[in-house]
Amino acid sequence: MSKKSTADATAAAPVSFEEAMAELAQLVAQMEAGQLPLEASVAAYARGSELVKFCAAQLEKVESQVKVLEGDMLKPFAEAGEAEQ
Repeated sequence: MSKKSTADATAAAPVSFEEAMAELAQLVAQMEAGQLPLEASVAAYARGSELVKFCAAQLEKVESQVKVLEGDMLKPFAEAGEAEQ
């Protein structure tokens, strides 16, 4: 039988960009408040680094999808009420 600690449970890959951002914000708040002992701070920093990499990869993925849709030229987003000329 294997035991999973709470650290193992939180180290799972995030399901979404939003989930990763929420976890990252929570980690930053805890670290800034000085709520974590040294070892936990180091672990939180490592986890935060993983979350930042995940978020950056998600943003790059979406950006490349937008480039494909726009013919490799990023265009400003037009609001629904605005007509293109």
